[in-house]
Amino acid sequence: MENHSRFFTLAQANQLLEVLRPLVAEMLATRDSILALQPQLEAVLNKAIHNGGSDVSAEALDAFDALKKSLYTIQQYDVFVKDVNSGLIDFPSIRDGNVVFLCWQFGEDEVKFWHEVETGFEDRQPI
Repeated sequence: MENHSRFFTLAQANQLLEVLRPLVAEMLATRDSILALQPQLEAVLNKAIHNGGSDVSAEALDAFDALKKSLYTIQQYDVFVKDVNSGLIDFPSIRDGNVVFLCWQFGEDEVKFWHEVETGFEDRQPI
């Protein structure tokens, strides 16, 4: 079997969503705050080249740290964050003796899809 520290049943994955849903919501909110800073960051980075400083850069660094913390916390549950932009999470699972991923995207009420390890979101199939 592949090197996964844990395999989830559908029931276990859906139960874990109670914990993951607020963590993914926090991750997406942090991502949005980083994107909101983007127009200001260009000017800050140009200034930094000439040794200028800005509160925006400190705010951006804090947001990046928060995003890293969210990702780390989510990954501690032995799941994979596949897309920070949409809150896509994969749960390693066994289906017909093969390793697959149960697939959930933020906004979905439960895990309803799966896909082969070598494929991704575009190839997910209903459970």
